[in-house]
Amino acid sequence: MSETPSLKGAAVGRRIGIGLMYGLWKPRVLGAWKVPAAGPVILAVNHAHNIDGPMLMGTAPRPLHFLIKKEAFIGPLGPFLEGIGQVKVDRSGADRTAITRALGVLEQGGALGIFPEGTRGEGDFASLRAGLAYFAVRGGAPIVPVAVLGSTDRRGRLVKGLPPLRSRVDVVFGDAFDAGDGSGRRTRTALDEATVRIQDRLTAHLAEAKRLTGR
Repeated sequence: MSETPSLKGAAVGRRIGIGLMYGLWKPRVLGAWKVPAAGPVILAVNHAHNIDGPMLMGTAPRPLHFLIKKEAFIGPLGPFLEGIGQVKVDRSGADRTAITRALGVLEQGGALGIFPEGTRGEGDFASLRAGLAYFAVRGGAPIVPVAVLGSTDRRGRLVKGLPPLRSRVDVVFGDAFDAGDGSGRRTRTALDEATVRIQDRLTAHLAEAKRLTGR
């Protein structure tokens, strides 16, 4: 039986994220009150920057357990990420250990962070994986869409894939919604339909976040 990621660890991770975000960038957080204060919830985040995870950990109102690709768990970073309650995922197949640990977070009323696009890309939610729908329906958790919008200006960047230091980063939380159709079905068809609903909601939120922030 795999151990459920530590909530205390995630709380430490949140404090580290706060230090990183407010020390290196100028975050503007909109709609954080829309994240349910208690109970299971999934934060679905667009993925355009290498540091989107820590950015969200430092701006979300609750400690987060992110699903993170196993390739990030190298050297001393591996024990550190596990120590702050993050979940290692092998993307080469169905990682049952990661699935069990992620569902354990939701069963204990925790907050799960997911990049539904899988890997860092354009950050426009154009290609969603079915995993988000599975966790939402199986875990009975509402989804809160989150748009992280950093500077697209490549000047001033010390590291590729990061916003320029001290630049403004907008983190916009959307309205929570249920991915399922209310039937509780977890068939392939039901999850495919849920994935389409999720994609529509996330894409609409991203467009609204860009409108609100002028990005």
